[in-house]
Amino acid sequence: MSEALFSLIAATGLLLGSPGPAPLALAASGATFGMRESTGFLIGILLGLCVAIVGATAGVAALLSAWPQARFAVQVGGALYIGYIALTIATAPVGERGQSAKTRAPSLLDGFILNLLNPKAYAAFLAIFSQFLLPIEGRGPSYIATGLICLLVAAVVDFIWLALGGSLRPVFHKPLPARITRVSLALLMLAAVATVFLR
Repeated sequence: MSEALFSLIAATGLLLGSPGPAPLALAASGATFGMRESTGFLIGILLGLCVAIVGATAGVAALLSAWPQARFAVQVGGALYIGYIALTIATAPVGERGQSAKTRAPSLLDGFILNLLNPKAYAAFLAIFSQFLLPIEGRGPSYIATGLICLLVAAVVDFIWLALGGSLRPVFHKPLPARITRVSLALLMLAAVATVFLR
């Protein structure tokens, strides 16, 4: 059991912690708006992951694989939404006063929608549930325990991404480095989305 648990944690950490749209969006939000202001966004991302976990166990990921048109539509919707989040971060005013007056951190709803439209999350959980399901008696308890471990690992990994972004916050007191960092993080988010379409 301990070996299966370790394999599950490692696989989940690698699949969900690799630089993708959600982790990069968390880092960018933390760097732009600070950790406290980005907490709702983090919670929304985790709630979206809950939907992806349930969806993967219910076969949504298999459905998206079977119907490429539906998968493509979800990918396009997700890409557009991630583009909106990236634009919000890249164009946020420099300096804390202007920032709070003119723009806001991505919200809980923004995070939820981001992961709700993230086919990578569904595919990751389909892979996890097909290869790293915890060996617990009964299919239901096994899926529930595996899903809860995945959610816990995701919470830790996503918090680390948010904290890494938050550690860049002092750079944002100077206008030029702030703008360069924000635009760079936004471009990395868009590059992560582009890789989905280039496969």
